[in-house]
Amino acid sequence: MNQNASRGPLAGVRVVEVGGVGPGPFCGMLLSDMGADVIRIDRKHASESGLPVERRFEVMFRGRRSLALDLKKPEAVDVVKRLLRDADVLVEGFRPGAMERLGLGPDVCLDLNPRLIYGRMTGWGQSGPLCTAPGHDLNYIALSGALHAMGHKGDSPAIPLNLVGDFGGGALYLAFGILCALHERTCSGRGQVVDAAMIDGATSLMSMIYGLFAAGYWKDERGSNRLDSGAPWYAVYETSDARHMAVGATEATFYRNTLKVLGLREDEFADQHDRAGWPQMKEAFARVFKSRSRDEWCMAFEGTETCVSPVLSLAEAHQHPHQTARGNFVECAGVMQPAPAPRFGRSEVAIQAPPPRVGEHNREVLLEAGFSDEDLTMLARVGAI
Repeated sequence: MNQNASRGPLAGVRVVEVGGVGPGPFCGMLLSDMGADVIRIDRKHASESGLPVERRFEVMFRGRRSLALDLKKPEAVDVVKRLLRDADVLVEGFRPGAMERLGLGPDVCLDLNPRLIYGRMTGWGQSGPLCTAPGHDLNYIALSGALHAMGHKGDSPAIPLNLVGDFGGGALYLAFGILCALHERTCSGRGQVVDAAMIDGATSLMSMIYGLFAAGYWKDERGSNRLDSGAPWYAVYETSDARHMAVGATEATFYRNTLKVLGLREDEFADQHDRAGWPQMKEAFARVFKSRSRDEWCMAFEGTETCVSPVLSLAEAHQHPHQTARGNFVECAGVMQPAPAPRFGRSEVAIQAPPPRVGEHNREVLLEAGFSDEDLTMLARVGAI
């Protein structure tokens, strides 16, 4: 593992991650990037993501050690229990009841280790009428109101990748909950369960919008508000070369400066917040932006106080001078990928290692946990590892 990891803010924290997909592994990546020692329990003979790519491209699985177990075998369950005795955190992402059926539910694990933080990641939560129903990111954000609010007026809702449910409302809230519980443990000395649900997190992310809606300021119609593409000065425009510019000129000063660069008369569009004038203003913005290429507009807006940026492709983003200066992309195992975030004044964060092969660290992890070579032979013989 990368020696820089020992200087991360979570150095010394031991995490056992029971294999899953989506937000659970992303949470494991976040904890590993911050220096935690994450041991992932992978399924034997299984591809975690189901994607037809080499393991090194599965960036979410970076930075941990892999132990491949068949949890249908009681001997394998015993291995997990032994690991949990010295662990700080368990992360699991199965439907409610699955871990209990394996004999690894919270009651059992907290009895083994009363200081354990038991992190549970689900779509619908551990309770409620939908708790055992299947679902994906899109389903969770659909019920949160977030999906309805995204997109252009008159169009179907726009799908925001799987960033809002899986990663924003799921993984980040799980990581936040785990860290809160670790802090509380310093006072109480006791572990506890963290019930992180993607529908809960996605709903929480909508807090500001729901407040504005309650105040009567936010219209319950997508593409009609200041932050949902309704406002001409907070929108994306196509350029002459079929690329795009993002305009976020919400403040009056930035708005006036934007009009100046675009060559539009301020007296013609004096009332920035007059919704009745938005359609005409948007047509003018679109017409002018279409008159030049994206790079030409970048040069025109450079150095101006306008909040206007080029819309970069995945292939372009890592080459932007600001991204380069910040070191926001790094290469690991030949794969260009986002660097760990955030940064710290004293602690150093780094990718600890490329994504491991399934079961790559079987021997290392088990010997470290106190198993003997004879134990490993027995576990292999019964098919537990």
